[in-house]
Amino acid sequence: MTRTVLFSYAHPDDESFAGSGLAMQCLADGGRAVLVTATLGQRGRLGDPPVCRPEDVEQFRERELREACRIIGIEDVHLLGYKDRELADAPADAIRKSLVTLIRRYQPDVVVSFDPHGLNLHPDHVAIARFTTDAVAATADPRWFPADGAPHVVGRLLWTPPLPPWRVTQVARVEDEPGVDFVLDVSAWADRRAAALRAHRSQHISIDRCFFSQADVSEILKMEIYRQGWGPPLTRRPERNVFAGL
Repeated sequence: MTRTVLFSYAHPDDESFAGSGLAMQCLADGGRAVLVTATLGQRGRLGDPPVCRPEDVEQFRERELREACRIIGIEDVHLLGYKDRELADAPADAIRKSLVTLIRRYQPDVVVSFDPHGLNLHPDHVAIARFTTDAVAATADPRWFPADGAPHVVGRLLWTPPLPPWRVTQVARVEDEPGVDFVLDVSAWADRRAAALRAHRSQHISIDRCFFSQADVSEILKMEIYRQGWGPPLTRRPERNVFAGL
């Protein structure tokens, strides 16, 4: 059975911070990975020294995103075109329609986004979490946008967990951490995870701080963790397969 995972994130590089391992695992198993990115991170840092002029940041970050997706293997990339740091003000009906249309088109088994706190309270992360949860529910209701595809019931919504992905080696047992509902062995793709992160050259300051400054970054990149937002009850925690029970 062909499985599909749809990632709904706020900025270029979110997919490489949290999602590239699952995407590559799904693709290696013959499935499909879809990425929705709401903004181009226009107000993000430009690197030190800067990698581009401020007026070129949108085009530069889009190129970085597409290069990261090439490394990961994601071919279906959708940019929603909202402004960085203004996503919370996006018209709810407009972004709902965009997300519902895409979810109905690709019919994912699993949708992945930020948790309600946005992992780090970034307002755009919190906003895309809210919009994605809203859209997943609306997708199953035929009364929403009947001209934009047949209703589709997403099997599972996954969130980023309370434990940041770069801290998985800093706890005694990641399996015992609350909110860690899925632990994935993505060691086969650790090198490509690193390459996807490095593709976001303009964001190297935060990426280096979170990942490449860590002495055990090679171990960090071998694992991905997720929290179940909703879906079938889990028979064990953590599960090792995001499609378990679907």
